[in-house]
Amino acid sequence: MLGLWIVLGGLAVVAAIGVAHRRRRENRREMLRKRGLSEAEHRLVEARFGLWRRLPDDLRRDAAGWVRVFLEEKSFEACGGLSGVSEEMRLAIAAPACLLIARRPEDYYERLRTVLVYPSAFTVRDEFGMEDVRLGESWQTGSVVLAWESVVQGSADPRDGLNVVIHEFAHQIDQADGLADGAPDFEEVEDYGRWSGAFAPAYEEFCERVQDGRRTVMDDYGAESPAEFFAVASETFFERAAKMKSEEPEIYAELARFYRMDPASW
Repeated sequence: MLGLWIVLGGLAVVAAIGVAHRRRRENRREMLRKRGLSEAEHRLVEARFGLWRRLPDDLRRDAAGWVRVFLEEKSFEACGGLSGVSEEMRLAIAAPACLLIARRPEDYYERLRTVLVYPSAFTVRDEFGMEDVRLGESWQTGSVVLAWESVVQGSADPRDGLNVVIHEFAHQIDQADGLADGAPDFEEVEDYGRWSGAFAPAYEEFCERVQDGRRTVMDDYGAESPAEFFAVASETFFERAAKMKSEEPEIYAELARFYRMDPASW
């Protein structure tokens, strides 16, 4: 009996330590969010992420707060001969990544530890040993991989529907529940049903259009899988909002509900 009480006491101590750690982390994050970005940092973001200038003031403030947290907590690693990851590069990546979770702090990238940055498109080997050229990747093991050249190109035109950072970090959100299936983690069961009711038929119709060579508001790469469909839809939602709302109203409505924002109104 004494042994049981010792075990229970030990578990209580561990739980208390965990609660204290989480409280310190949340307090620190709150302090960082209030600090936000300096004027100089805002200018750097605007120079590299054109969409930033169109954001409503309150949304930009929320996103900036999470950018500060992101920069403090995540590491950036230069790869493939890149000489280093500058502050401007870090901001250019963190800003679109944090726009996604600005109104969804519960989706903050807890598992993410490192952003690997290559100078341009990089080559990887798949499970069959075949080489493939990539512009970005999202790993469930705690990393996002990005080609800096594609980051610059994707952010230069905020209306082309192509943004590799938004794309890969949408994958991170999708993968948070352990599955890359195009359905992010929801708190309510009915949300899954509504999401599936909108996305499943839209994905099937989209694949048919792509197969028939009919262009849509979304990039054809979304036909690769439901996971890619969600990532491409997220790019389109932020960068081609008005047209998406017109062509894909059900998908737009679900994304607006999920991200808790309405970019067509910006």
